[in-house]
Amino acid sequence: MQYDLIIIGGGIVGLATALRVLEQRPNLKVMILEKESSIGQHQTGHNSGVIHSGIYYKPGSLKAQNCINGYKQLLEFCDKNNVQYELCGKIVVATQESQLPMLEELYHRGVANGLKDLRFLSKEEIREHEPHVSGIRAIHVPQTGIIDYADVIGKFSELVLLLGGEIQCGEEVMKLHTSQDEIAVETSKNSYTASFVVSCAGLMSDRVAKMTQENLPLRIIPFRGEYYKLKKEKEYLVKNLIYPIPDPTFPFLGVHFTRMINGGVEAGPNAVLAFKREGYKKSDFSLRDSYETLSWPGFHTIAKKYWRTGLGEFHRSFSKAAFVKALQKLIPEIDINDIDEGGSGVRAQACERDGGLVDDFLFVEEKRVLHVCNAPSPAATSSLAIGKTVVEKIINHVQ
Repeated sequence: MQYDLIIIGGGIVGLATALRVLEQRPNLKVMILEKESSIGQHQTGHNSGVIHSGIYYKPGSLKAQNCINGYKQLLEFCDKNNVQYELCGKIVVATQESQLPMLEELYHRGVANGLKDLRFLSKEEIREHEPHVSGIRAIHVPQTGIIDYADVIGKFSELVLLLGGEIQCGEEVMKLHTSQDEIAVETSKNSYTASFVVSCAGLMSDRVAKMTQENLPLRIIPFRGEYYKLKKEKEYLVKNLIYPIPDPTFPFLGVHFTRMINGGVEAGPNAVLAFKREGYKKSDFSLRDSYETLSWPGFHTIAKKYWRTGLGEFHRSFSKAAFVKALQKLIPEIDINDIDEGGSGVRAQACERDGGLVDDFLFVEEKRVLHVCNAPSPAATSSLAIGKTVVEKIINHVQ
């Protein structure tokens, strides 16, 4: 029950970290602890399946660095391990004059982040890429792709086991105790010791971090993203991926269209406050989760700042007609009968005490623990790069 490294969380970041560690130090005894009955059940398993290019992210940020590096590493991994993906490209579309400065900003960010062959599209050229889209100007991003991250994490898992790692599901970590020489990990079933622990707990990352950081200055606020899907006979409306210009004051991309690698087209998501961290239905509710959100001072600040936007998101959550109206900004001919209810996911948004929404990857480091406290999109695209970053931080501390 003694390990060199224990990784808490069996999502794509946890698996990628284990893989990168074992590739570098195959002699280490490494175990992943996952509270669910199988890996990838939450953010990884509810992912929209996009390989992100990095056009949105501030140059020099961890998001930008890890997305660009992770993109390259992910494609190399998929090519080597026969994981299906497709680089279909996407267009980011301005539908009104006021969005053109942000479109220019995105182009310059993309160039600064090393993207090649970005191209502005005129109104007529937009129609050549996406015949049913209405826009006044757009950027074509050829590097964007589609994939099934369940296939990716499945292959990560297979390789981790081949390299001698262990994956233990059905064990929730309850306590962490750090001493001079080791760290003790108590789960719902067993006790373990390790030289080092990395927590990649996603929606529960703040709770795990507080086991060693009692005064952790942030809290996870869960936002549910709800999707519709185009009916089969209407899938012709979307050839590949169609994105709007993001609102620079709101940390979500807005509703968009995504062709899926296994068939079908998703439309969405909205972004509504979830009253359960792992609640994928509107009716899901947890008293503990809701109390932790509503009592957090930072939430009060963002509620005051974004209440109008939040009300709009809730309206779209309960009104199919309102959701369709948002989609019509990109594809005017879509109507309410063209879409059916689709899936959903919950995003772990780290919020600081003063109301700041953490936009970048965030690591909290201690002598024997490293907590991945914020790993928002593009974490799936970036997973191998994040894993490598974590290994560089911890490898000299793991015996």
